Parts: sequence; structure tokens; C-alpha cells
Amino acid sequence: MLSKRLIACLDVRNGCVVKGIQFEGLRNAGDPAALARRYNVEGIDELVILDVTATLESRQALADTIRAVSRELFIPLAVGGGIRAPEDAEAAIDAGADKVSVNSAALTDPSLITRLAGRYGSQAVVVAIDAKRRDGTFAVFSRSGSTAAGRQAVEWAREAEARGAGEILLTSMDRDGTRAGFDCELTAAVSTAVSIPVIASGGAGTFEHFLDVFTTGRADAALAASVFHYSEHAVSELKAFLAERSIPVRRTA
Repeated sequence: MLSKRLIACLDVRNGCVVKGIQFEGLRNAGDPAALARRYNVEGIDELVILDVTATLESRQALADTIRAVSRELFIPLAVGGGIRAPEDAEAAIDAGADKVSVNSAALTDPSLITRLAGRYGSQAVVVAIDAKRRDGTFAVFSRSGSTAAGRQAVEWAREAEARGAGEILLTSMDRDGTRAGFDCELTAAVSTAVSIPVIASGGAGTFEHFLDVFTTGRADAALAASVFHYSEHAVSELKAFLAERSIPVRRTA
């Protein structure tokens, strides 16, 4: 069985890491390069930078931030926010990203997924899906969670895979920042529907939440922000907890 991955997320606005609840009320959480340096030492498996206002402001992700973070890392780095065309992906990769994450632009033009996969390989293309429970379904939202996309999470994940995506970054908008636990029903529904890795996001608060999403939620990776940013839980301790419960993880040195 492949090792389960722990991924730290840096939501960045104006060059600073921010964190909110359910995509709102963003507050400062630190310097991205300093946090990246710490995570690299602590043994996080991967890092994601999401430029949370790039799409709303119709601009590319901040290259200076990507470069500053990538200099601190010896682990894979994914970048999302403002990736609207192959040129935006090229700028992020040239600045140091190993993967790019697309969301709103892929919903508008799904062929973008195929073009990016053809240029960089599927392993470099992550499709981010922001989903919210609505009338008994998992509705997809775009533009930093502000606009209903008229799609359902499971069918959109299947299409993303068919178009060449290498991973799905699945965020529960209902759980984002709440620390109430991942939405395991949502995660399991998408994980069961596709054969590519699914990264669960939204709701991490305790070690048990990670255990739940790797078992009940069938996730391949789990992403968190604030529980790591504020040093509430050591990555090594979380990995030891999971390993003791027969969850395969990449052990820290």
C-alpha cells in the first residue's frame, strides 16, 4: 500500500499567509518562507501554496512568494490561484513549483486540464474542487468559493481525471477552518469514483480526524493549515500516531 501523505497548505494573500473559516474572515498566520523552512525540517511530505485572491484579482500567483518558498524546500511544491492558461502554469513552474493546481479556470474551460497535462505530465496537474453540501448533494463552487459552478463534485472529479488530472484536491467548504473533522462522506464519494489520488482538505483539528479521513474517507493524502501553522501538532507525532494504527506514512528522519 502506498504511503499516505501529509500536506501543509499556505493560503497566501499579498505575500503573507492567512487563514479563515469557511473561506471568510482571513487573518495573518505568518511568513510563507519561514513556515516552509519549518515544515521542511519537521517532515511534512508536501507543501501547497494557494494565492487566495489571485483569481478574484485576475492575476498570476505571486512569483516572488513561490521563489522564496521553493528555496526552503526539498519536498514537492504545488501552487494554485490565478492559473488560467498554460502561460500562468509556466510562470509558476519556472518560479519553483513542481505542480500546479487549477480550479475556476478548469471549470470554465475543462480543456485546460488536458493542455497542461500534455505539456507537463499528469503528475504535475492538480484539479482543486471546492464543494459544499446543498440539497443532499455536494455542489462545486468556483472563484474562491463565491460562485456556484453548476457541477457536482463526483461527476466533475471523474471528468477531471478523464481529461488528464493527476490528483484531486478536494476541499469541504462546510468544514474549512472549523477543526470539526474532515467531511469523510464527501471524500469517500470522490475517492471511490476516481482512480487518481484524492487529497482531503477542510476540517482538520485532531490526530483522530486524520485517521478518520484515511480510513472512512479513503483519502490518499490529507491537507491542513492552521493545525500545523500554529505548532499545535508536531508532524512527527502525527505520523507516529498514524503508524501505530497501521496507516502507512513516510517516517521523518
